[in-house]
Amino acid sequence: MNLGRKKKQALETVMYTIPAIFLVTLVIYIPFVLSGYYSLTKWNGIAKEPVFIGLDNFKKLFLGDAAFLKSLLFTGKYTIVFMIVANIVALFLAVMLTKKIRSANILRGFFFVPYIMSMTIVGFIWKFIFSQGFAKLFEITGFEVLNLSWLGDVNLAFYSVAFVGIWQSIGFYIVLYIAGLQAIPTDVLEAATVDGANGFKKFFKIVLPLLTPSITTCIFMSLTNSLKVFDIILALTKGGPGASTYSVTLDIYREAFQNNNYGYGAAKSLVFFVIVLLLTQIVLGGFKRKEVDL
Repeated sequence: MNLGRKKKQALETVMYTIPAIFLVTLVIYIPFVLSGYYSLTKWNGIAKEPVFIGLDNFKKLFLGDAAFLKSLLFTGKYTIVFMIVANIVALFLAVMLTKKIRSANILRGFFFVPYIMSMTIVGFIWKFIFSQGFAKLFEITGFEVLNLSWLGDVNLAFYSVAFVGIWQSIGFYIVLYIAGLQAIPTDVLEAATVDGANGFKKFFKIVLPLLTPSITTCIFMSLTNSLKVFDIILALTKGGPGASTYSVTLDIYREAFQNNNYGYGAAKSLVFFVIVLLLTQIVLGGFKRKEVDL
């Protein structure tokens, strides 16, 4: 009986796993392998047979692609701002929302709603707010800050895009931090209070070290999400003005699907994949070493 049950369980495991493996292979692994091949070719996506050119795409990329370099600089700047601001604000709000406030549950839902919305829709909503909503408010209030060209000014466009990205995703990080805060044993905090530690010391000496698993998760998620920023930029600025909000993913998209340089676009995507892989492993490894077990 036990042997037959084990065989049945093994068969069920295989039957449930095979469709998932098939779909993942079809959607992720096969396109990844094909992109590696296409990166060594010159192909416009229409011709039946790509022309094999070896490493010429990579030579072109490393020796003189100013647009790709500029997009890397913007993406790096955006990632740093996004990671720092999103995590600090999310942690602050999470601490506030774990206090005994009557409307805490309502506020949690309020902050989480933007995250479940499509990033493209969020981008179009904020584009309307920046271009027309602020103009109406300026007519009513006369505040000069509302009359600024938030999407048309080279210096302001970056901060507008970063603000919208943080606003859209911050609810997700708040939820993760709240879960981490609620997992901290209350007896540890009570013992610290008995020992005379004030709120400031308890937070930085006890809460923050015990919250490192949540911090690691949020840092990792914010890093990957900010590096692949695309939807919001496409909806808000389309990379402008003057390529001041031109991200790497947008550059890859335009190279492959607008300029029809699929081979060169694939080369850019592989280089960016390696950069993202190295960054995430370095950051994740650094934070993992600092984690404290409960």
